[in-house]
Amino acid sequence: MSLRRWGFVHKWSSLICTLFMLILCVTGLPLIFHDEIDDLLHDQVKPAEVPPGTPQANLDSLLANALASAPGKVPHFLVWDRDDPNAMFVSVGPSITSDPSKNTLVRMDLHTGAYLDAPDVTGRFTYIMLKLHTDMFAGLPGKLFLGLMGILFCVAIISGIVVYAPSMRKLSFGTYRARRTRIVRWLDIHNLAGILLVAWTLVVGFTGVINTWADLVLKLWQFGQLSEMTAQYSGRSVAAKLTPVNAAVEVASQAVPGMTPSFVAFPGTIFSSKSHYAVFLHGDTPLTSRLLKPALIDAETGKLTDTRDMPWYVSALFISQPLHFGDYGGMPLKIIWAVLDVLTIIILGTGVYLWLRRRKAGVTVERSIASASSVENAALTSP
Repeated sequence: MSLRRWGFVHKWSSLICTLFMLILCVTGLPLIFHDEIDDLLHDQVKPAEVPPGTPQANLDSLLANALASAPGKVPHFLVWDRDDPNAMFVSVGPSITSDPSKNTLVRMDLHTGAYLDAPDVTGRFTYIMLKLHTDMFAGLPGKLFLGLMGILFCVAIISGIVVYAPSMRKLSFGTYRARRTRIVRWLDIHNLAGILLVAWTLVVGFTGVINTWADLVLKLWQFGQLSEMTAQYSGRSVAAKLTPVNAAVEVASQAVPGMTPSFVAFPGTIFSSKSHYAVFLHGDTPLTSRLLKPALIDAETGKLTDTRDMPWYVSALFISQPLHFGDYGGMPLKIIWAVLDVLTIIILGTGVYLWLRRRKAGVTVERSIASASSVENAALTSP
């Protein structure tokens, strides 16, 4: 492909996605610090202080206490709080087939089994930012649209390298031509920030695209591996009397040694079948803590029926999430992610500025670069 065609690809892929990438960068910035922002803006009941090694409460007693605080609701999920090892969430809805995205989250003390609170997160600043960042309040169509914008963003990055590399060969890395015209100075800033952030923007852009496919990945897993694991139970209905959930978790933990329960899906929910508890467990290393392994427990007999590693496409989704949000390395990594996010906003902003100046002056950015480089070379070679 010729340089002119690469320039065409870079220009239009950038222009089409820039506005949406700016929205994602601006909304993504507070999401990096969402835990700190929520702690600052919202009070929550703290779990009891217990000495290390204190055993967890019986999950059935904890569940009964949670349902007592939400009369008329049925449990969908038990979720161990990743950020607070002393707390657990119970996700409850009006029926087992109701939309889980509209469930109530009941927060419980993991060691005493006592009710803590039931925070309504839908009105929080971080929730609004998250919805704008993930689907712009448009559901699956919004996610897929942002995924397309993410693909264009990656194309813009790669084509930008191809377009501007030839013009920068005779300039030292990091050159800022302070005595040149304003468009050349902004171009130097744009190029320098862009080349410094190539790896990071590609990683964040690509993982963001993968995250927009989360709903489709879930459906693919449901109709693929989960259907295979529950094929012989396909004709059964939800059991009238369920085996204790605490016993089901213990069976799953024994079947998958070295892994820790992450959440439990009740029979009839989207992550399980009508006949099983699905206990999802994770490892204890930085990588395996993000990967889940399901263990299916017969809800009537309490026996393990199957456990398998997740397919590669689900594992890719699990790994992409912490890479995208930078939430796996504590505050130092969050600060780095925030700085890189701000620099990306600068790249996008200067790109728009350069395009507007080009339209105003009636000259292409490529010609501006070539002209500036010719002047630079003439000055270097003149006696």
